Amino acid sequence: MAQATGRRAVALLSGGLDSMVAAAIAAERGFAIAALTIDYNQRHRCEIAAARRIAEALGAVEHIVLPIDLTAFGGSALTGDIAVPKTGLGNAIPVTYVPARNTIFLALALGWAEASGARDIVLGINALDYSGYPDCRPEFLASFAETANLATKAGVEGERFAFHAPLLDMTKADIVAEGTRLGLDLGMSWSCYDPTPDGAHCGLCDSCRLRVRGFAEARVADPTAYAASPPVAGNGL
Repeated sequence: MAQATGRRAVALLSGGLDSMVAAAIAAERGFAIAALTIDYNQRHRCEIAAARRIAEALGAVEHIVLPIDLTAFGGSALTGDIAVPKTGLGNAIPVTYVPARNTIFLALALGWAEASGARDIVLGINALDYSGYPDCRPEFLASFAETANLATKAGVEGERFAFHAPLLDMTKADIVAEGTRLGLDLGMSWSCYDPTPDGAHCGLCDSCRLRVRGFAEARVADPTAYAASPPVAGNGL
């Protein structure tokens, strides 16, 4: 990611650990962060509140929480009446995959960036320690970037958009370590796909398991309250 001196960047900020660290890296490198949070009526709505806290903590120059109800489509454990898996990560794309979610989110971020004059977009996708979602791969991001510059007035007129994914090749432990280096309160972030009624992380969904392992492997104290304790390593992850 290039250094910037106050240049505006639209950062997709879900409220999760990855998007928090990605936005903080961009801020450290001199970008003025315009945070975009998509409220898609997801099951893990605690992350919306987390995104608000994080945007304020990072000094975002603007924060839009944009509602778009993907429960109208369903097709995912996060947007439909499907149980969130609690048995550990497998090899198949899990039912927590939301159809075309990152494509939709990036299109919205692109629209705001073009309208507001920003030419940089930041996102926290990760292709190493993740749940196997196809829209977290570098091939997807490269393809979308090409589409963005073909499909916009700014792109056609030579004001090309740059997409920054600073965590793409990091493990979850790397991400925790980077957030710690940046001095972030990582406890402000939210990861769980299936929060308990009292607002705790369930501890057993894919996202919780990856979070637990990341803190353990980074040797950083985990500030998260879990309803159950998942295994840190081995086949149970």
